[in-house]
Amino acid sequence: MGKYLLRRLAINVLLVAIAASLAYLLAASSLNPQVNFKGRNPPVPEATIDKTLDQYNLNPKKPLLERYGTWVSGVVKGDFGQTWEGDSVNEEMGRRVGVSLRLLLIGTILGSGLGVLIGAFAAVRQYKLSDRVIGVSSFVIMAVPVFVMATMLILAATGLNNAAGSKLIEFVGEYSPGLTGWDQFANRLVHLILPTISLCLGQIAFYSRIQRNMMLDVLGQDFVRTAMAKGLRRRTALFRHALRTALIPAATYFAFAFGTLLTGATFTEKIFGWHGMGAWLVDSINQHDVNAVAAVSTFAAACVLVAGFLSDLAVAALDPRVRVS
Repeated sequence: MGKYLLRRLAINVLLVAIAASLAYLLAASSLNPQVNFKGRNPPVPEATIDKTLDQYNLNPKKPLLERYGTWVSGVVKGDFGQTWEGDSVNEEMGRRVGVSLRLLLIGTILGSGLGVLIGAFAAVRQYKLSDRVIGVSSFVIMAVPVFVMATMLILAATGLNNAAGSKLIEFVGEYSPGLTGWDQFANRLVHLILPTISLCLGQIAFYSRIQRNMMLDVLGQDFVRTAMAKGLRRRTALFRHALRTALIPAATYFAFAFGTLLTGATFTEKIFGWHGMGAWLVDSINQHDVNAVAAVSTFAAACVLVAGFLSDLAVAALDPRVRVS
């Protein structure tokens, strides 16, 4: 299994490098940071603009490959360059990564975990009322875009707060200013509720449908009936044998679902006023900030490929055949 995982890790590192390079080349060839200096009063001299953008390696007048080479040499040393305003991309990214990972990790763990359990429960209760309710609810949730779901949650929370006459649920920003210690920690948890729900619902719906179908394929297999014939209780046979086998296909979908979660996190951060990587990507594109766009794209590629590597680990742990390949 060690050789298999090392091979997958090497491939993922190569893919991150390719994805980051393509993201930079696309951003550098399509975005024009010069527009940020246009329309000012008094006008900024052209020579000043060129000198400033040359300093930040953002001048579109320079050859694309020359700018790419400068950017790569910095990234290899751990430096993603500067924004069009001269701020450090590394410092801004370091501040925002924690914000996004907070949403992504919680959304991934809760969404995938609850989705698998709900899907397994629906399979065991096939064609019963609970199975039909779960199925219909899942399809409805998957049909609703993330930004629509987030807006609906805000409207529901606003109505609840108005009915209660106080702010039971906070949903703007990461926390309320002026708090310290445990009060700030509790306030952060309250602010985390709605963004987490908006991300989790789609994951729960997706995994529940995948897991239900996989579980149904396994329930009628001979090894499950044999386990129960040897004296295992039905619940033990289902969870120890059927669920473990049914988890293998679901684990392979993990990387793809995580990519969808990243997209949803971008909308969620903008709607709920969280200053994470997704919100930064939108702002950077609007500001034609090439280095920032490339940094966020590299982060997204790394997250998806880390999720893919974790998916490989899960498959290797669940399927003994992978360990000897």
